[in-house]
Amino acid sequence: MNRLFARGILALAGAATLMAQQPAPAPQPEPAAAPSSPVAKQPQPKSKGELESLQALFNAQTPDARIAAADELVTKYADTEFKDLALFFAAMSFEQKGDVEKAIIYGERALEANGENYNTMLLLARLTAQRTREHDLDREEKLTRVENYVKSVEKILATAPRPNPQITDEQWATAKKDLMAQGYEALGLAALARKKYGDAAAEFKKAMDNSSQQDPATMVRLGAAYNLDGKHDEAIAVLDKVIAMTDVHPQVKQYAQAEKVRATQAKAGGAKPAQPATPPGTVEIKRP
Repeated sequence: MNRLFARGILALAGAATLMAQQPAPAPQPEPAAAPSSPVAKQPQPKSKGELESLQALFNAQTPDARIAAADELVTKYADTEFKDLALFFAAMSFEQKGDVEKAIIYGERALEANGENYNTMLLLARLTAQRTREHDLDREEKLTRVENYVKSVEKILATAPRPNPQITDEQWATAKKDLMAQGYEALGLAALARKKYGDAAAEFKKAMDNSSQQDPATMVRLGAAYNLDGKHDEAIAVLDKVIAMTDVHPQVKQYAQAEKVRATQAKAGGAKPAQPATPPGTVEIKRP
């Protein structure tokens, strides 16, 4: 799901950069014959200095540079309308660095700045579900939080306006399905933490059905959930598709191959497969 998520963020960043670099156009009347859905209010920089800080954030090429630029923006311009976006970028960058704890902290700060930032809710849902383990004393508290994040996203997206005027109604409808796919994947990870493997498989399947582009990592998680649920034929069928892909990250293909071996052995021996060597929820792509 990360690939789709990254595309959404890049599109948002590109739109915000374009908006920040150009003066807002004079409002034009909508043609009566071609009505369109509402567009969200576009944030605006309040000064040249804020604009320069925004450009530094959007042009940053490394996680550390993005984090530094985000911190500078929200520190120097406390009233910036881009606060939640900057903190969200920082949260994503901390995740990229492998610092999940700080990613969650910055994500929570982003939600404090904008309680309807659905991108942040999805990030927090996924990270919280991934780091929750079966024997955590606060397991149910964390997994309930995951469920509440996803419910909130679903409610917000039901009436959410288009993020910017360049996105058509059709593109926004597709984007909303992709966003909900991320939510279903988080619910699948939560179900894995509860050892409810059938529920996990159902959520991963919903994630795949709602995605405009299939994510191999999600497919591996679906295969692992099928495997743990004793549905070895279904697991092998999904994993074979991943193995046959030519543009899959080697790490993901390795997980798919190992999971297929477990499914094949379990099917032959009639025994339930052992837990995957790497929990399905931790299959993450570190892209070069």
